[in-house]
Amino acid sequence: MRELDQLLTRYLDRRWPQASDEERGVFLRLLDCEDDRLWRWFLGHETASDAALDTLVQRIRTLPA
Repeated sequence: MRELDQLLTRYLDRRWPQASDEERGVFLRLLDCEDDRLWRWFLGHETASDAALDTLVQRIRTLPA
């Protein structure tokens, strides 16, 4: 999904360089999630049951365009 790619690329460009090893691990776990689930999380229709994933999704959602 192109929209997801844009969100995730924005994170990589703006946050990845200073992200901790723990946050990078959470991001890699996020990449293993299904696109339709990610899309619902990023739109705010659902939240991830894993608190670390949910925190990262919220962080990515608030990154400036």
